[in-house]
Formats: sequence, C-alpha cells, structure tokens
Amino acid sequence: MKHRGRHRRRRRGQALRATLAGTALALTAAATLISTSQATGSGTPGGLTPLTSAAATGKLRLHENPVARDTLDTLTKDMGGNVGVDGVLRDADRSMRDEADCATGERAALPVEPTATRAYCWESGDAKTRQWQPRSVTTSGDADDDGQWGRHRVILAGWTHRDDQAAAPTRDEGLARIAFVDATDPHALTYDWVLLVAPRDGGKDFAAVPSDLGGMVWYQDKLIVTSAHGAGLLVFDMHRILKADVNSGAVGRVSGGYSADGYRYVLPAIGSYDVPDGACGTGGRAVPCFGSLSLDRTSTPDSLVATERSRPDGAERARVWRYSYSTAAYRTGLLADSQGYVDAVEAYETKGTGLSGALSHRPTGARKADWYVGHTPDSGTRHDTLWRQTEHGAKAATCTADRSHACWGQGGESLSYWQETGELWTLTGAGAERVLYAVPLPSVDSSLD
Repeated sequence: MKHRGRHRRRRRGQALRATLAGTALALTAAATLISTSQATGSGTPGGLTPLTSAAATGKLRLHENPVARDTLDTLTKDMGGNVGVDGVLRDADRSMRDEADCATGERAALPVEPTATRAYCWESGDAKTRQWQPRSVTTSGDADDDGQWGRHRVILAGWTHRDDQAAAPTRDEGLARIAFVDATDPHALTYDWVLLVAPRDGGKDFAAVPSDLGGMVWYQDKLIVTSAHGAGLLVFDMHRILKADVNSGAVGRVSGGYSADGYRYVLPAIGSYDVPDGACGTGGRAVPCFGSLSLDRTSTPDSLVATERSRPDGAERARVWRYSYSTAAYRTGLLADSQGYVDAVEAYETKGTGLSGALSHRPTGARKADWYVGHTPDSGTRHDTLWRQTEHGAKAATCTADRSHACWGQGGESLSYWQETGELWTLTGAGAERVLYAVPLPSVDSSLD
C-alpha cells in the first residue's frame, strides 16, 4: 500500500454544530426527488451567464458542520476499526458483466455518438431491481491524480432507495448505498455494497442516512455526496469504513453487535455542509437544491463543481458553480473554509433546466473551462444530450440517424473525469437500463458540431 500520510489530518475537537436528529444528520430528509430534463435533443441552452454580484453568489455559501472527533473514535473503536477500501474489495462477491454480455436493452442505453469505449452491466439482481436506482459516480481517478487507491483502481457508484415503489420494503426506506467496484482488472470488475450511516448517541450507535446521491465526489481521503432533497452535502472519511458483525434487517446497534440491514460494511458521516440562508427551494430562487457534483482538477486549486436541481418543466434558469478545495495539510478532502463557511468561487446560469450532470474542464492553454452539461428528456425512451457550454454558446453532437442532438447515453446521471486515462465516466439509471460506461473526453469534443 502506498503511503497515505498526506490524506490524514488533525480533526478539530470543536463541538458538533449540526444536530444528529433521529435517523440522520439534521439537514437531511427522508424522501428522494429525482431530477430529469426538459431538453428535447434539438434545442440549445445557449451560453452561460456569469453570476458576479455578492447577492447572487452569497446564496451559494455553505456552513461546515463537523461531527465531534470523540464520537467518531468511539464508533470506530467499538466496531473493530477501519477496514479500508482494500477490506471491502477483498470481500467483493458480485461481478459486473462486460458489454458483450450485457442484454440488448442495456447496450441500447449507451451513447449513439460518440460511442463508449468501455461499458459494464450490473449483476442480475441489481440490474433488474426498480427499488434502487444508480445516481452518481466517482473514481480513484478523482481521489488521487495517479488514478489508484493503494494497489487498486476503484469506481464508486451511488444508489438511492426508491421509496415511492409500492413493493419496496418499509425497512429500506431512506437508505443510500455505494457500490465499491474493483476496476483494477478492466476485464473482471467485481463489487460489494457499503451502507451510508450517521453516528449517534456519542458514537455508541448509528442510523441510516437518507440521501438521493445525485452527486458524489471522492477527493483525497474524503467522500462528499448530496443529501436528501439536495438540501446540502454530507461528508465521509474513507479511513473510517467499518464492518457490521450482525446480519439482520436492523440498522445500528443490536444485541451482539452492529447490524446494517444485511450489508457487511458501513461508512459513517463525519460532517455536513448546509446552506445557512434557509431550506433549499425556498425564497424564490434564493437557496439552491444540489443536483449533481463533480471534480475539476484543471482549476487552481482543485474544485468541487455543483449543479442546481431543477424541474424539467421549470421556467427558471438553473445554476452551476464551484467551491475550491482546501490546500491545508490538516483539511485533506475538505472545502476551503473561512471560520466555518465556504464560498462559491465561480457561478453561472444556464437556460437548460433539469440538469442530469455537469463537468468543468479547462483545456490546456485555455483561459476558462468548458462546461459539459447533460440534459435528460421527459421521455425515458429517448437518449440524453450532452452540451459543451461556455459563455459564448453551446455545442452538442449531432446523431447521424435523425440529425438530433439526443446522442448521449439514455437516462444519464452524474459525470466524472478520470484525468490519468482521459475518460469521462458516467452511468444510466433514470428510467433506463443500468449501465456503467466510459467515453474518452477527446472523443466527446471531436463529435461536436
């Protein structure tokens, strides 16, 4: 295992500023709202409009709420200590199918232009369930610039429980889980599940954390995900992956140890970021609800990119923006803060609504970044459109068959750029067959009109 000294930090022993309420961090909620897009595959969202006023960018400000170090240490000790990413991957007992082994419907969900160079489908039970939905993706290419975590190349895929499904077990409501995929051998991907939880009772217990997982970024030793309803962000430490020792349907401390609804591993939240100006979606467009997340390694410093969740039939423009990551040695993987607050360092409006994912990437020699923004149509039978937007306009691939722009994967979700390989990773999920796939970013650029 290569050294990870720079991924450790001295956590401040300050009091918990976010209240852990019942089954989760207070800022989260129990229901999931899935974002789609009104894009038809033929219109254009136009150029991005910069937001520069303090009044506009101030609405994007975050407040950091760390969980007390003693609480985290108590739970870690009681559950036998960190098992690490390696521990999860060693137990991976599910296999992904290569594209050749995917069903016809699954392959049909892949992009038309440009074509995917790598594609994988989930094991049968996960591929067919409608009670769970894949929403987001991040990789060890985000975590470390060499593309590896220890000896492994890793892909994380976030799945949220669809509580609106009539056949969904009541006990599973509000659950969020992450598939830890061992992608070290590109011809033999395996994975196992990790349940997201929040410590409570001073670390003597834990509860499930509801999250729609619309966005997720693994940077250095931290994982940041969107919370339920996009009300804020949750933070997890990849050095605190814990193993449940009781196999039952309960979540938390039980007789004989700890249970995680049948899952073997849990990842406890170490903190959160919320918007201090009120609940998201209130006050007109004042407080945004988070949609998707991605990492930009071409900014200085590296930054977390966020999109606003918006209705596909909404009339208001959506926002995209970024926060800088901290460069302090004791704040690895956390956002740059000023006395507990985090400010957006760049923000734009786009005419597009119902964004399904966004990625910012600055080409070599360019002054500003390009923004790749996905739009999902209302109909689940159409392919998505992936636009490349700047302040000057927008471009998308044109499909050879029907001359529309609906060429991207069907039912697309969040985007993740693996800098070491030059691949853009994403996955399908919203009303579509579930496929995890990669397209070289240069192929995306060359397919544009």
